[in-house]
Amino acid sequence: MSTQGYKETSKRIAPKKGTLGKAVWAFVSGGVMGIIGQGLLTMYQQLLGLDAKAAAGPMVITVVFVTALLTGLGIYDKLAQKCGAGLFIPISGFANSLTSCAMEGRSEGPIYGIGSTMFKLAGSVLTYGIAAAYTLGLLRWVVSLL
Repeated sequence: MSTQGYKETSKRIAPKKGTLGKAVWAFVSGGVMGIIGQGLLTMYQQLLGLDAKAAAGPMVITVVFVTALLTGLGIYDKLAQKCGAGLFIPISGFANSLTSCAMEGRSEGPIYGIGSTMFKLAGSVLTYGIAAAYTLGLLRWVVSLL
């Protein structure tokens, strides 16, 4: 392909600008995600008689499960293309990434396909998350001794 042909093709298929519109969609969809999370939290508090701290676990599990289900059905990716960071920043984005990786590797079996493909992504997140939590916990403990 010639340089001119490449420039024309890349200009034609490049994403259109519109940063403000994308920011608004991300803000609104992130807010809706927060409202859904708060609604689930309140529901679990009232239905199960849990305090806010105890109801947080079931709420997160519900969000992760629904995200994985919607990813498997091909719905979440379409929503996320429109909503952007509003859906990818919360825990739902991580659940979507893991589910997508698992679906990609399913033809190779449960261990070498799903497990290894899924934890290529999760491994680094878990490793650095655990290391940061340990380091900050140790720092907090040292500061409390002073």
